Order: sequence, then C-alpha cells, then structure tokens
Amino acid sequence: MAQDINITIVDRAGEQHLVQAPTDMNMNLMELVRSYELAPEGTIGICGGMAMCASCQCYVNSQHSLPEKSEEEEAMLSEAFNVRENSRLGCQIPLTEDLEGLIVSLAPEE
Repeated sequence: MAQDINITIVDRAGEQHLVQAPTDMNMNLMELVRSYELAPEGTIGICGGMAMCASCQCYVNSQHSLPEKSEEEEAMLSEAFNVRENSRLGCQIPLTEDLEGLIVSLAPEE
C-alpha cells in the first residue's frame, strides 16, 4: 500500500519546508510545490507539466535515484537560465516511495 513520504523543499527565498507527499495520487514534484503554495501563483508549472517552460526547475540536493531525463526535459534545460549539474524539471519527477527524504531547492524565477 502506498504511503506518504517526506520531502524537503527549499523555496526561492531560501526557507526550508518539510512536506508530506502522497505517493498514491500520481503527482509530480511541481504539483507538490503548487499544492503547498511554495512558489507564488503563476510562477511555477506555467506549461501545466508538459516540460515546455522550465518554470519548475529545481536543484536536486540529495543522492536519490531519479528517472532518466527525457529528450524534452534535456532540451528545455538547455534553454533555461540558472541551470546546474543537478537541475531537473519538477514536473518530470513523479512522487514515488523511493523518494523518501528527497531534498530539492527551487531554481530562481528568471
């Protein structure tokens, strides 16, 4: 049976939030950030989670195994600002039980 996991999200102001993430609702990290209102409305997930805008870019700060980047995600990150080695699009990270303890920081809004 699926259970909630704990994820630490550092918002754009640098504040840490330990949040509970459901693993049984087919949500992704971008949707989790939106549901907890950790970024101002209209500044994250602008494309609706289609890997077409990079507004949900985040930095993965823990050593979790994540799904491989799709060609669409790679292409979007190649055009985004403030990209780092650990950049991912939150909309491309499904919430699963193996992400317990994940730590991410939201990328700047530019």
